[in-house]
Amino acid sequence: KGPDEERAMTNDDPDPDRGWYYNTRTGQVEHLKRSRSIDLLGPYPDEETARRALEIARRRTEEADRADREWDGD
Repeated sequence: KGPDEERAMTNDDPDPDRGWYYNTRTGQVEHLKRSRSIDLLGPYPDEETARRALEIARRRTEEADRADREWDGD
């Protein structure tokens, strides 16, 4: 990791969030020590689920789009 990425990570919270996150910029899963929230999807309950973050987001978007079409009567 470069110095900018190290500075972007946060780990000084005395009670850190225990969730797992997917970093959309790096494609990496993060836990405890995390990057800026703008780059993250989550929290997820475990590492495996966080690794599927893009798939989960895609499915949720498709479901929301379907619900919108039904609401609009399409």
